Amino acid sequence: MPTYISLVNYTDQGIRNVKDSPKRLDAAKKLLKDMGGEMKAFYLTMGAYDIVTVAEAPNDESVAKFVLALASSGNVRTTTMKAFPEADYRKLIAGLP
Repeated sequence: MPTYISLVNYTDQGIRNVKDSPKRLDAAKKLLKDMGGEMKAFYLTMGAYDIVTVAEAPNDESVAKFVLALASSGNVRTTTMKAFPEADYRKLIAGLP
């Protein structure tokens, strides 16, 4: 299953309600699971981003729907990247002309 890394920042609304964020995380994990994916890792971070997640989802469409659903709550903004594991990286590089 493809892997996706999301860089997440709280909005003003999200940080005002930060005490509710563990419940929102649980709901997000359930939503992703219901969509056929799984959150593999969650990190509260210091620096330019508040949270970093690593997730697996069946396809790009599923993860796009997931992050749009999260963003529509108004608590977070996301930047999501598709990640290629080392084996895929090596295969891509080997196939270069």
